[in-house]
Amino acid sequence: MSNYAFRMTRLSSRIFGEVSRPTNPKSMKVVRVMQKRPADLDPYIVNYYPPHEEYSTLIRVLRDHGLFRDEHLDFKEEMVRQKILRGKIKPKPGQGKGAKAKELVS
Repeated sequence: MSNYAFRMTRLSSRIFGEVSRPTNPKSMKVVRVMQKRPADLDPYIVNYYPPHEEYSTLIRVLRDHGLFRDEHLDFKEEMVRQKILRGKIKPKPGQGKGAKAKELVS
C-alpha cells in the first residue's frame, strides 16, 4: 500500500466516522459504545410515559369481573364496612337501619 493510499484510507475513515487506525477488539467495544446515541437524545427513552389512566381503568374493570385481586383496595373496603357496622360513620343512602328494616318487613 503506498503512502498516499494509506493516508487517503485514514482520511476517508475519519470523514465517515470510522476507526482510522487498526485497533484490537477490546478497544472496538469502546468505539461501539461511544457511537450509540446518548440516552437523553433517544426518543424511545425520553418520550416514554406509560399510560397510567388506561392501566388503572383496566385493573378496575378486571377487579369488578373478579379476574384481579387488589388486596389493598379490598382491605380499605373492609375497613369502611367494619366502621359502618360499628356505627362510626354514616352508611350510604339506602344501606342504613331503615333500609334493613324495610328489607326484613317485605
